[in-house]
Amino acid sequence: MPANALPAGVEYFRFLPEIILCIAATLVMMLEPLTGPSKKSALSYFTLAALVASMIAAVMANTSPGTAFSGLLVIDGFGTLFRVLVIGVGILTVFSSNPFLIRQGANSGEYYALVMFSIVGQCILVTANDLIMIFIGLEISSIASYVLTGYLRDDKRANEAALKYFLLGSFATAFLLYGVAFIYGATGSTNLTRIAESVSSPGSTSPLMLVGVAAALILVGLGFKISAAPFQMWAPDVYEGAPTPVTAFMSAGPKAAAFAVLLRVFTTAFQPIGDRWEPMIWMSALLSMTIGNFAALVQSNVKRMLAYSSIAHAGYVLVAITARSEDGVAAAMFYLAAYALMNVGAFAVVGHISGRGEKYVKIDDLAGLGVKQPVTAAVLAIFLLSLIGVPLTAGFFGKFYIFKAAIESKLVWLAVLGLLNSAVAAYYYLRILVVMYMQEPGEVTSELEPLPWGLKAALFVPAVGILALGIFPTALLDFALRSAKL
Repeated sequence: MPANALPAGVEYFRFLPEIILCIAATLVMMLEPLTGPSKKSALSYFTLAALVASMIAAVMANTSPGTAFSGLLVIDGFGTLFRVLVIGVGILTVFSSNPFLIRQGANSGEYYALVMFSIVGQCILVTANDLIMIFIGLEISSIASYVLTGYLRDDKRANEAALKYFLLGSFATAFLLYGVAFIYGATGSTNLTRIAESVSSPGSTSPLMLVGVAAALILVGLGFKISAAPFQMWAPDVYEGAPTPVTAFMSAGPKAAAFAVLLRVFTTAFQPIGDRWEPMIWMSALLSMTIGNFAALVQSNVKRMLAYSSIAHAGYVLVAITARSEDGVAAAMFYLAAYALMNVGAFAVVGHISGRGEKYVKIDDLAGLGVKQPVTAAVLAIFLLSLIGVPLTAGFFGKFYIFKAAIESKLVWLAVLGLLNSAVAAYYYLRILVVMYMQEPGEVTSELEPLPWGLKAALFVPAVGILALGIFPTALLDFALRSAKL
């Protein structure tokens, strides 16, 4: 065994969350044909147990930080926060999925296995220290997400969304691979640390023009995954056509993982050429905020509106990345955690309202929800107010830290434009509150069923988390600041 090699037990311990999820997903597929139609919910409970076990393993792995498998993976505070985040999104998704799938008559173990495999890919993404591992994690997550998008096979909207997602995602992956090929040709390595050393060393022979082209190509590939402009064209159609719990999952888990990769790659491997990629990032940030917010103003479909909202929020996180500072990285980490909570919760309410066949996804279908189900309306109000950035919610401090990091990096103009975009966004979020509380109940809200216990968990846990981060933000922020030293 080489002198710098780790004992196998240590490496497997650091990789334990992914091992647990792979074994659990395989077991679910094996148990699927042995489980009767009336007992499919048992598979969701098994999935929840596996996700909780993997989250505990992720936290425990952080007690032994370091690299694994010859430096392909790195376990640190940054990776641990995102590991816990994507697994937590998976838990909330399973809570909201079970009642939704029962109503649609599509409850099966395949769905839960796909969710777990997608999370495996996301966990690899957030801990990857090598461009090849990033590609592997991205493909594991993406392939499962493509299938989940078209999971309701009899729904033409889902079929169309899955096909669009697959085709455009394949093109984006090709750009990413071209970028990896360019960077390998320029530096002779795919390891992020070695790339940074090769580019920044005084006697470096790496052609900086080739490295800049590689950075641009990788940004295109990751820009698609985070639905940032001008690579956002897939998001509204896919978010609208996919089953609502899948939309919630995609808008939070894979997006957070892709942002984690973007942060790690551009603040380590490409940090020495930051002045070259910074203009690309801030232009994408500005386009994302503007296109997302102004397109959301005219939407009547809640899922499409939240899709454009997701594009705008990607722009806010890109503002933090443009800052090119540890405060910016920490602000992005905090904001992504807050955004995951409020977005998963908002989509959980939409899934509850939508009915069989997802016929009721218009904003007007929420009329009178405050009268018929005041608790559901109150929870949705918390999510929407946090998306706006109202004080005492996680969204407020998320935007505050992002714009603070931008101002400290002398990007005052970008922070001002971000604040103006936030003001525009308030209109379409408040419009939903007006419909819920100031219009008479319609047929949809009058016939709503009581909230099942799984859906209650998917609503109340994010709501409590948003208020907790809005009142006591320092615990998460301090951890993010300690973990931002990539």
